[in-house]
Amino acid sequence: MDKWDKIIIGIDPGTNVMGYGILGVNGKTPQVIAMGVLKLAKFETHYLRLRRIYDRVLSLVEQYLPDEMAIEAPFFGKNVQSMLKLGRAQGVAMAAALAREVPITEYEPRKIKQAITGNGAASKEQVQEMLRRILSIPKENLLPELDATDALAAALCHFYESSRPIKQKTCSSWKDFIAKNPGRVK
Repeated sequence: MDKWDKIIIGIDPGTNVMGYGILGVNGKTPQVIAMGVLKLAKFETHYLRLRRIYDRVLSLVEQYLPDEMAIEAPFFGKNVQSMLKLGRAQGVAMAAALAREVPITEYEPRKIKQAITGNGAASKEQVQEMLRRILSIPKENLLPELDATDALAAALCHFYESSRPIKQKTCSSWKDFIAKNPGRVK
Protein backbone atom coordinates (compact mmCIF):
# COMPACT_ATOMS: atom_id res chain seq x y z
CA MET A 1 0.00 0.00 0.00
CA ASP A 2 1.24 3.50 -0.84
CA LYS A 3 2.08 6.00 1.86
CA TRP A 4 -0.67 8.58 1.95
CA ASP A 5 -0.76 12.02 3.53
CA LYS A 6 -4.38 11.34 4.46
CA ILE A 7 -6.90 8.54 4.04
CA ILE A 8 -10.64 9.27 3.98
CA ILE A 9 -13.32 6.61 4.23
CA GLY A 10 -16.71 7.47 2.79
CA ILE A 11 -19.87 5.63 3.81
CA ASP A 12 -23.28 5.56 2.13
CA PRO A 13 -25.37 3.93 4.86
CA GLY A 14 -28.22 1.63 3.97
CA THR A 15 -30.16 -1.26 5.42
CA ASN A 16 -30.19 -3.29 2.19
CA VAL A 17 -26.90 -2.14 0.67
CA MET A 18 -24.18 -0.09 2.35
CA GLY A 19 -21.58 1.52 0.11
CA TYR A 20 -18.02 2.36 1.07
CA GLY A 21 -15.18 4.16 -0.64
CA ILE A 22 -11.61 4.74 0.48
CA LEU A 23 -9.63 7.71 -0.86
CA GLY A 24 -5.92 8.21 -0.44
CA VAL A 25 -4.62 11.75 -0.65
CA ASN A 26 -1.11 12.86 -1.50
CA GLY A 27 -0.82 16.63 -1.45
CA LYS A 28 -3.74 17.88 -3.49
CA THR A 29 -4.28 14.62 -5.38
CA PRO A 30 -6.98 12.16 -4.28
CA GLN A 31 -6.88 8.56 -5.55
CA VAL A 32 -9.21 5.61 -5.13
CA ILE A 33 -7.79 2.96 -2.85
CA ALA A 34 -10.92 0.80 -2.67
CA MET A 35 -14.67 0.86 -3.05
CA GLY A 36 -17.38 -1.70 -2.57
CA VAL A 37 -20.73 -2.59 -1.12
CA LEU A 38 -22.02 -4.65 1.74
CA LYS A 39 -25.17 -6.51 0.71
CA LEU A 40 -27.47 -6.97 3.68
CA ALA A 41 -30.67 -8.50 2.27
CA LYS A 42 -29.54 -12.02 3.24
CA PHE A 43 -29.70 -11.17 6.95
CA GLU A 44 -33.07 -12.04 8.45
CA THR A 45 -33.48 -9.22 10.95
CA HIS A 46 -32.68 -5.55 11.06
CA TYR A 47 -30.54 -6.18 14.15
CA LEU A 48 -28.35 -8.71 12.35
CA ARG A 49 -27.91 -6.20 9.53
CA LEU A 50 -26.84 -3.54 12.02
CA ARG A 51 -24.32 -5.95 13.54
CA ARG A 52 -22.92 -6.72 10.09
CA ILE A 53 -22.62 -3.00 9.26
CA TYR A 54 -20.73 -2.40 12.50
CA ASP A 55 -18.40 -5.36 11.93
CA ARG A 56 -17.68 -4.42 8.29
CA VAL A 57 -17.03 -0.74 8.96
CA LEU A 58 -14.78 -1.65 11.88
CA SER A 59 -12.83 -4.08 9.66
CA LEU A 60 -12.47 -1.40 6.94
CA VAL A 61 -11.20 1.09 9.54
CA GLU A 62 -8.72 -1.46 10.87
CA GLN A 63 -7.58 -2.42 7.35
CA TYR A 64 -7.17 1.04 5.82
CA LEU A 65 -6.55 3.15 8.96
CA PRO A 66 -8.44 6.22 7.72
CA ASP A 67 -7.72 9.61 9.22
CA GLU A 68 -11.30 10.77 8.73
CA MET A 69 -14.76 9.49 7.84
CA ALA A 70 -17.31 11.21 5.62
CA ILE A 71 -20.81 9.82 5.86
CA GLU A 72 -23.95 10.65 3.96
CA ALA A 73 -26.70 12.00 6.19
CA PRO A 74 -30.11 10.39 5.81
CA PHE A 75 -32.51 12.48 3.79
CA PHE A 76 -35.94 13.08 5.23
CA GLY A 77 -38.56 11.02 3.44
CA LYS A 78 -42.19 10.32 4.08
CA ASN A 79 -41.72 6.84 5.57
CA VAL A 80 -40.80 7.25 9.24
CA GLN A 81 -39.88 3.56 9.68
CA SER A 82 -37.43 3.73 6.77
CA MET A 83 -35.88 6.86 8.26
CA LEU A 84 -35.44 5.16 11.64
CA LYS A 85 -33.78 2.13 10.06
CA LEU A 86 -31.49 4.28 7.94
CA GLY A 87 -30.58 6.40 10.97
CA ARG A 88 -29.69 3.28 12.91
CA ALA A 89 -27.52 2.03 10.03
CA GLN A 90 -25.73 5.37 9.96
CA GLY A 91 -25.35 5.30 13.74
CA VAL A 92 -23.68 1.90 13.91
CA ALA A 93 -21.32 2.84 11.04
CA MET A 94 -20.40 5.96 13.01
CA ALA A 95 -19.98 3.96 16.22
CA ALA A 96 -17.52 1.63 14.48
CA ALA A 97 -15.40 4.61 13.37
CA LEU A 98 -15.63 6.23 16.79
CA ALA A 99 -14.49 2.96 18.41
CA ARG A 100 -11.16 3.57 16.65
CA GLU A 101 -11.23 7.35 17.24
CA VAL A 102 -11.80 8.28 13.59
CA PRO A 103 -13.33 11.76 13.33
CA ILE A 104 -16.60 11.90 11.39
CA THR A 105 -18.14 14.56 9.18
CA GLU A 106 -21.70 14.22 7.93
CA TYR A 107 -22.83 15.61 4.57
CA GLU A 108 -26.31 16.01 3.14
CA PRO A 109 -26.87 14.22 -0.18
CA ARG A 110 -27.42 17.55 -1.99
CA LYS A 111 -24.11 18.91 -0.67
CA ILE A 112 -22.25 15.82 -1.91
CA LYS A 113 -23.88 15.98 -5.35
CA GLN A 114 -23.15 19.71 -5.57
CA ALA A 115 -19.47 19.15 -4.69
CA ILE A 116 -19.02 16.41 -7.29
CA THR A 117 -21.20 17.51 -10.20
CA GLY A 118 -21.99 21.16 -9.52
CA ASN A 119 -25.67 20.22 -9.30
CA GLY A 120 -27.29 19.35 -5.97
CA ALA A 121 -30.10 17.54 -7.80
CA ALA A 122 -27.80 15.34 -9.93
CA SER A 123 -28.70 11.69 -10.42
CA LYS A 124 -26.65 8.87 -8.92
CA GLU A 125 -25.53 7.99 -12.46
CA GLN A 126 -24.28 11.55 -13.04
CA VAL A 127 -22.35 11.42 -9.76
CA GLN A 128 -20.80 8.10 -10.77
CA GLU A 129 -19.74 9.41 -14.18
CA MET A 130 -18.17 12.56 -12.73
CA LEU A 131 -16.28 10.48 -10.16
CA ARG A 132 -15.08 8.19 -12.93
CA ARG A 133 -13.67 11.20 -14.77
CA ILE A 134 -12.28 13.11 -11.76
CA LEU A 135 -10.59 10.06 -10.21
CA SER A 136 -9.70 8.31 -13.51
CA ILE A 137 -11.64 5.16 -12.62
CA PRO A 138 -11.75 2.66 -15.50
CA LYS A 139 -15.34 1.81 -16.48
CA GLU A 140 -14.71 -1.88 -15.82
CA ASN A 141 -13.87 -1.08 -12.18
CA LEU A 142 -17.28 0.48 -11.51
CA LEU A 143 -19.76 -1.64 -9.61
CA PRO A 144 -23.39 -2.06 -10.70
CA GLU A 145 -24.49 -0.81 -7.25
CA LEU A 146 -24.32 2.96 -7.18
CA ASP A 147 -23.95 2.89 -3.38
CA ALA A 148 -20.19 2.37 -3.79
CA THR A 149 -19.73 5.54 -5.86
CA ASP A 150 -22.12 7.43 -3.54
CA ALA A 151 -19.76 6.56 -0.67
CA LEU A 152 -16.72 7.55 -2.72
CA ALA A 153 -18.51 10.83 -3.51
CA ALA A 154 -18.93 11.50 0.22
CA ALA A 155 -15.17 10.96 0.71
CA LEU A 156 -14.29 13.24 -2.22
CA CYS A 157 -16.73 15.90 -1.00
CA HIS A 158 -14.96 15.78 2.36
CA PHE A 159 -11.58 16.10 0.65
CA TYR A 160 -12.81 19.20 -1.18
CA GLU A 161 -14.34 20.71 1.95
CA SER A 162 -11.32 20.04 4.17
CA SER A 163 -8.88 21.32 1.53
CA ARG A 164 -10.44 24.78 1.36
CA PRO A 165 -8.47 27.54 3.00
CA ILE A 166 -10.12 28.95 6.11
CA LYS A 167 -11.99 32.09 5.21
CA GLN A 168 -10.51 35.06 7.02
CA LYS A 169 -12.75 37.53 8.77
CA THR A 170 -12.76 40.76 6.83
CA CYS A 171 -13.00 44.05 8.63
CA SER A 172 -13.96 47.41 7.21
CA SER A 173 -12.39 49.48 10.01
CA TRP A 174 -10.44 49.25 13.30
CA LYS A 175 -13.71 49.50 15.19
CA ASP A 176 -15.04 46.56 13.14
CA PHE A 177 -11.80 44.60 13.78
CA ILE A 178 -12.06 45.13 17.55
CA ALA A 179 -15.72 44.07 17.53
CA LYS A 180 -14.93 40.86 15.60
CA ASN A 181 -11.81 40.02 17.61
CA PRO A 182 -12.51 40.57 21.28
CA GLY A 183 -9.55 39.71 23.46
CA ARG A 184 -6.97 40.31 20.74
CA VAL A 185 -6.82 44.05 21.36
CA LYS A 186 -6.20 45.58 24.81
